[in-house]
Amino acid sequence: MPMTRRDTYTRDTLLAVAVRVFNERGYDGTSMEHLSKAAGISKSSIYHHVRGKEELLRRAVTRALDGLFGILDEPGARDGRAIDRLEHVARRTAEVLMAELPYVTLLLRVHGNTATERWALERRREFDQRVAELLKRAAAEGDLRADVDARLATRLLFGMVNSIVEWYRPQRADSSEEVAQAVVRVAFAGLRVH
Repeated sequence: MPMTRRDTYTRDTLLAVAVRVFNERGYDGTSMEHLSKAAGISKSSIYHHVRGKEELLRRAVTRALDGLFGILDEPGARDGRAIDRLEHVARRTAEVLMAELPYVTLLLRVHGNTATERWALERRREFDQRVAELLKRAAAEGDLRADVDARLATRLLFGMVNSIVEWYRPQRADSSEEVAQAVVRVAFAGLRVH
């Protein structure tokens, strides 16, 4: 008896399909029918794996957020001068963004229309606040320009990093390491005290 397509789906492969469809159509514009057609399985087969569309969204944004918050626990983000820690966080954020491109893209596109989206936005704000604290500390240590507000600098820095989702394609010649290094060079040339 040949294996049906339904037999090949797991929560992870279904999640990858859902993230692709959410990014193409928007979360609000995606129905369970859209997901079942994209996956080539029935809606009831989807419900075998998850409770619904919002669970898929929660899993997707959790994957992105876990990657970002994991950076803050790395030795490079915890030890040393704040400026060095900040550079580590910026570089690694760019790397995680590129490694988890569809998931981070979805995270950056949530609007707060559902409980999961509001939770994701709150977690993003928490991440930004922790980075802003690093910026403040680096300024207090005399390594960052004091004439740029820490919250504004955080927004500008992560605005640049987050814009990567709009143009980065893994199959292009730019390696993720090359892009991450360029982000750090460009951003910190303007932020560091010279």
